Amino acid sequence: MSTALPPRFPVTRAEIARVVAAFYAAVRDHPGLGPVFAVHVTDWPAHEAKITDFWANAILHERCYDGAPMEAHVKARNVQPGMFSTWLALFDATLARELSPDQAAAWSALAHRIGRSLRAGVVDRSTHPGGVPKLR
Repeated sequence: MSTALPPRFPVTRAEIARVVAAFYAAVRDHPGLGPVFAVHVTDWPAHEAKITDFWANAILHERCYDGAPMEAHVKARNVQPGMFSTWLALFDATLARELSPDQAAAWSALAHRIGRSLRAGVVDRSTHPGGVPKLR
């Protein structure tokens, strides 16, 4: 008999969807992130639904996400390592507006862990040993 894992912290799928929608509204208005996303996202409702599934999988263990975030960020080719701190700051501000302090803190910690991993993947692919940038 398999037992479902409990959520990482108390949050509902509806709250996840609300945070994702609010975050991407802020992204579209952001002078640095908006243009980066605009190159890749042509259907915002579909993108938000996919990212809602990502977070529902990561937080609620719903097993509903089938993407490859690392591959997507590497293939984008316009995602730079320094963008992750901007992304996380905007995400943290969204969490603080949309959720209770405890929910926001728990989700932020998870987002920062994932962000570090994604950033490392992008940096590792864009630099030679010693941090020397790859120019091609």
